[in-house]
Amino acid sequence: MIPWETSMSSNSSKTKDVKIDVHYLTRVEGHGNIVVDTKDGKLTKCEFQVIESPRFFESMLVGRVIWEAQHITSRICGICACGHSLASIKAAEDALGITPADETVMLRKLLLYTEQMDSHILHIYFLVAPDLLGVKSIMPLIKTHRSIIDMALKMKRMSDYAGEVLAGRHIHPISYVIGGLTQLPARENLEKLYKMMLECRKYGDETVKILKKLKFPEFQRPTQYLSLTHDGEYAMYDGDLVVNGKNRTKYNKYREVLTEKVVDYSRAKIATINNKPYAVGALARFNNNSDKLHKKAKAVAESLRLKAPCHNPYLNTVAQMVEWVHCLEESIAIIEKILKEGLNEKKIVVSSWPKKSQIDKIKYRPNTGIGCVEVPRGSLFHEYTIDDTGHITAANCVIPTNQNMGNLEEDMRKLVPELLGRHSREEITQALEMLARAYDPCISCATHLLDVRFV
Repeated sequence: MIPWETSMSSNSSKTKDVKIDVHYLTRVEGHGNIVVDTKDGKLTKCEFQVIESPRFFESMLVGRVIWEAQHITSRICGICACGHSLASIKAAEDALGITPADETVMLRKLLLYTEQMDSHILHIYFLVAPDLLGVKSIMPLIKTHRSIIDMALKMKRMSDYAGEVLAGRHIHPISYVIGGLTQLPARENLEKLYKMMLECRKYGDETVKILKKLKFPEFQRPTQYLSLTHDGEYAMYDGDLVVNGKNRTKYNKYREVLTEKVVDYSRAKIATINNKPYAVGALARFNNNSDKLHKKAKAVAESLRLKAPCHNPYLNTVAQMVEWVHCLEESIAIIEKILKEGLNEKKIVVSSWPKKSQIDKIKYRPNTGIGCVEVPRGSLFHEYTIDDTGHITAANCVIPTNQNMGNLEEDMRKLVPELLGRHSREEITQALEMLARAYDPCISCATHLLDVRFV
């Protein structure tokens, strides 16, 4: 039952004085709290607190050679490790003046698509579905909806296997490196992956049917939507930054677009555009780029009644399903091309990867490189500055969850007054938890600090 459609038997439980303190928010990655306080129907406090310890990845990078960056930063997250690795590689290549071959870029897109699918299906079935079906976790659904959970696991297994085939392993990839790959994926493994993807088409169709039967909360709040955009494709790997479909900016100018700040109640920074919150992620990408979706994904969006621009943050989950179909079809097309035409090993496989003893002998130009890719939760930026020895002197990672935090809080500030006086504390709490989960926050990723000094 949707929280604000639930009828209460006692009006006494509907009060304008509500204090909500959720420790910890469940079914998200990492540890976060929701703290809301109202008095006489007025909102006096509304915070999404990231209380997980800072992890100082930017500081870890300082003093390390640029060739090591991707292997360090892929450890930021176990869900979007491939996305962090690719953003890191792009930033390093920008700093070193290296341009990868077109076939290398094609393989990187394939890896990025499969990770999007992996994360999206995890969020849809295992994190959001329990809310929409009125249970506390996925565990009761294993008994009541076993066939559906088995199907979801098969969909996730496909994308997990893709990471193993393409990058050596799904979590913390090893074969994608600066300039190319250390080895090509084996043909027999690609053929197996291709068959798994074809099988997943029917599972995607079934998932769409399931989502059509579920009712998502009604809530509207227009905001700013940031994502990459590209003239020739639904932007995931490359493109320009765009806000609400306007004002295109090169992603290496991201500091001119967004600003991060530290707040005293959270260990994650909050980002703004023109001093206002904004959203990133599947819904933002859909709002900015829906006309570039694969035709099958467009049909799914129409079937699920998702139209751009959509201002309901709860429907980020629906946008994820649309993207899942898009990524599946694009992945199938890429693998078909590879199986038909093969891959040019000389262009892709990096044979000149420097050994540790050679790194200091390379002549470097002091420079700053910036990389950006779209990961499941939104636009991810990596920025590295290197000196004439190739060592990193400064680093910055801008995480999607950080960018979404301010927008989530603004949604909460609008939602709570709409529910006060008409719904119980328990109903309001559930509505807020569902709202936070709709953003699919990756809280461990978000705990970063830009400037850390050890004295």
